[in-house]
Amino acid sequence: MIYVVGTGPGDPNLQTLAAQRLIDKAEVLVGWPRLLSLYPDFSGERVELSGSMEATMELLSGYLPRDVVVLASGDPMLFGIGKRICEHFKPDERRCVPGISAVQMLFSEVGLDMNDLYITSSHGKQPDFGFLFAHRKVALVTDKVIGPYQLAQEALKHNPACTFIVGENLGYEEQRISVLKPEQVQQDYDMNVVVILNERQ
Repeated sequence: MIYVVGTGPGDPNLQTLAAQRLIDKAEVLVGWPRLLSLYPDFSGERVELSGSMEATMELLSGYLPRDVVVLASGDPMLFGIGKRICEHFKPDERRCVPGISAVQMLFSEVGLDMNDLYITSSHGKQPDFGFLFAHRKVALVTDKVIGPYQLAQEALKHNPACTFIVGENLGYEEQRISVLKPEQVQQDYDMNVVVILNERQ
């Protein structure tokens, strides 16, 4: 069985008990190096991911007779590896275990509700900025190509009055949260989630 386990943000206290129990009993632990490093005491087989999604699916297929935990940061079904695994494997071959997402954590940290929230990602795609800035409240998982700065430049064209909340390294010791107007957003941020509040004045 393949278990796709959400590890939550970087703080181990935010990982669920269900996730920890599955990791403890796993024969094989699979994940990106940063996630594997969170479990230095794991005594089973450790497999680092490094290739394409197709290569990852092929690798996991070879482990199917064993209990395998695939680590996913945050929640595996929120722009994570869970979607791809659930599409590739049959329901009786895999199980997805949710975790606390970085989006959830950022909203909790700043005391903002997630009601009526539009969630999307800029990973490997160009957002529809007109559609994006038409929503009152937006959360984005960003990448190095379209991150906070690029989004802020678009905000200056569509709604300069909006507010940006940038959460960096959420759940890690280096966590930092910034509340900014678009013109204040800098060019470089660490691993982040961006919230855009489009309340118009």
